[in-house]
Amino acid sequence: MINKKTYMAKPGKVEQKWYLVDGTDKVVGRLASDIAMILMGKHRPVYTPHVDTGEYVIVTNVDKIVFTGKKLDQKKYTHYTGYPGLRVETARERFSRKPDLVLIESVRRMLPKNNLARQMLRKLKVYKSGEQHPHQAQNPITLELAITKSRAKGE
Repeated sequence: MINKKTYMAKPGKVEQKWYLVDGTDKVVGRLASDIAMILMGKHRPVYTPHVDTGEYVIVTNVDKIVFTGKKLDQKKYTHYTGYPGLRVETARERFSRKPDLVLIESVRRMLPKNNLARQMLRKLKVYKSGEQHPHQAQNPITLELAITKSRAKGE
């Protein structure tokens, strides 16, 4: 009988890289799902569910991401204030007020619901516009994620 062993990653033993993603003309949900996979480490062969095997992700130009269809007007974000009734705002209102929060919240909801997910979410760095970010010293690798809105329609 052959003794086969399953590799389990150890905390702190996995080398974590930095990736740079440009959010210009990217669809929000598709971009968020790709980012969530990288933060969890599911793109690696050494993925272990109970260990943070993910990488750091820097997203620039987050104010240029797009929604498909009528989601800007029909999608509602709700939160509870502690008083009776919910606070409701449309995606257009939230995106005009805080475009980075739209992407962060969509990525957060795609991560597991535990303490490890909060640790993974801290590795997501989001910046509104321009290529300027304070992580140049980490030498991030440019990564092309998701498809643009024009390619989604088949143009």
